[in-house]
Amino acid sequence: MKPTTPDDVLDLLDASFPSAALGAAMELGLFWLLDAQPLDAPAVARTLGIPPVRCAYWLQFLLSVGLIEQGPRGYQPSRISRSAILETYSQNSWALLAEEARGRLPGLCDLPVHIRDGGSAWEGLRLTPPMFYDRMEKEPETARRFTRMLYELHQPLANELAGFLDLSGAQRLMDLGGGSGAVSIAIAQRYPALRATVVDIPNVCAAGREIAAVKSLAKQIIFQPADFLQDALPTGFDVVLECDVNIYSEALFLKIRDSLNPNGRFFIVDQFAPAEGSAPSARLHWAFEGSMISPGFMFPTVAKVRDMLEKAGFAHLCEAPLPVSSAPCRRFTDGFFVIEANR
Repeated sequence: MKPTTPDDVLDLLDASFPSAALGAAMELGLFWLLDAQPLDAPAVARTLGIPPVRCAYWLQFLLSVGLIEQGPRGYQPSRISRSAILETYSQNSWALLAEEARGRLPGLCDLPVHIRDGGSAWEGLRLTPPMFYDRMEKEPETARRFTRMLYELHQPLANELAGFLDLSGAQRLMDLGGGSGAVSIAIAQRYPALRATVVDIPNVCAAGREIAAVKSLAKQIIFQPADFLQDALPTGFDVVLECDVNIYSEALFLKIRDSLNPNGRFFIVDQFAPAEGSAPSARLHWAFEGSMISPGFMFPTVAKVRDMLEKAGFAHLCEAPLPVSSAPCRRFTDGFFVIEANR
């Protein structure tokens, strides 16, 4: 929302209320509840165990922003929420996206004070920032839900990438930090002779195996548990792919180079910063969040990644924007750039 009037500015100041109301509706499953059957406010309050008056205000917020509507039989999802929420991603995916958004909010408390902190604003608030990676390492069910969400969100990107990359003649692919295997699945369907190895943490690999099995690709795609920053990487690959991982260093690139066969290719696909200290438009909120944890946090530029590749001994081949024809949500597909390097 770009404000143009004083009322717009005031609405923006109050935006935390409808935002929180929307997130709660996703985490508590309200849209799916009302999609099954319209309910009045007292019935919603009883079903979800919310105090009646509070529930009525909550529903009023959602009504005011057009996400639900009120009919003769009670509240029901609006046309907008049906197309933008119910028909786009699953209930599990929306619930996790809302949980992630809620986890970021504490770091923004007392922002006029802590935005000037020289260190972590979270430390100034005596809080610990949310660490989904740690939770996925320790909680198999969280990893399973998160991995399935990423598979759903990454499918349009994966399909576009599989059509964009020319992997003719490649026999072995390593999908580094490939998570759900969404990209490997799309590539395997396009190149049936290619075998892919997805490298990620154990709980994520377990969830990815389930998805590959449902797609009847368990023999073509294997999942190898590893912390790719600490552990040795498998070798003998014609292609290594790092897609939407955003973890780059000369040390990692040296390991990747050793994993490749002679003349093997390394593809990096990500939303890079347009300039140093600037954020990709789709990742501005993540960049600001990262800066509240570490004041110097920055997304890398293409030039920075290119420099690390050259120092690691790669021959830089080309760079190109990834064209995206269609997607239910542009945030997870727009602005991706492909860097190709050769061993």
